[in-house]
Amino acid sequence: MGCYLRPHGLEDAVAALADGSYTVLAGGTDIYPAHVGRPLHDDILDITALEGLRGIEESEEAFRLGALTTWSDVLRAPLPPWFDALKLAAREVGGVQIQNAGTLCGNLCNASPAADGVPPLLAMEAEVELASRDGLRLLALGDFILGNRQTAKRPDELVTALVIPKPSERARSTFLKLGARRYLVISIVMVATLLDLDEDGCIAKARVAVGSCAARAHRLPAVEAALAGQAFDADLLPRIGEEQLDPLSPIDDIRGSAGYRREAAVVLIRRSLEALLRQEGA
Repeated sequence: MGCYLRPHGLEDAVAALADGSYTVLAGGTDIYPAHVGRPLHDDILDITALEGLRGIEESEEAFRLGALTTWSDVLRAPLPPWFDALKLAAREVGGVQIQNAGTLCGNLCNASPAADGVPPLLAMEAEVELASRDGLRLLALGDFILGNRQTAKRPDELVTALVIPKPSERARSTFLKLGARRYLVISIVMVATLLDLDEDGCIAKARVAVGSCAARAHRLPAVEAALAGQAFDADLLPRIGEEQLDPLSPIDDIRGSAGYRREAAVVLIRRSLEALLRQEGA
């Protein structure tokens, strides 16, 4: 058996990480399934007793989601409409028991290409807050997740929060996931779309992210550029095509071929736009 620590202060937690190699335990929904049938020999740093790491705080410029904030916390919170994509993704993360225990930050640290929370948080331009003995630093989520199960987090760092800057009050978002069945499934393709509208009803800024089509989820700059500045109406749909899918690099696997994933990504992006149009009654 390895060492088990459950500190009550952030200072003690980062000191432990600076002095040794620990597996961080929060919700445990990734760690425990990975050790089914075999002993857990890792040194464990259990952060569930750290005060101030659970909950959602709002400032004038941003929302801050502590590292122990669960998917159920997000679902229950009264959040603005541009959080809808994240709430829709939260409903896709396992069953209710997993949503009650699993944390958003743990999902990011696991860095699966099919992690449901990543596309919405990319579209929301979330930043990851990391703490160490040297202090705090913020990394854009796109810079934090480097690839399949790879992040930019140093061994001496602890993820302490997500910081999500506020768009305008007119922003709206949605999330769509394609899988082999409706629930409890790894995605074939997933899309998160956030549109920020100007006072004339045109798209001031578009943010579109796709998951399960590369080693990590990606924003799609060409799609976003095709939408920006356009009137928010049904004429948007033909503007989206496969030629705009860089930097995606889907693979063939048991869930679907690369070609199918590319076609499905276009369809889901268009459907996400249709869903947002319906919300606005356009």
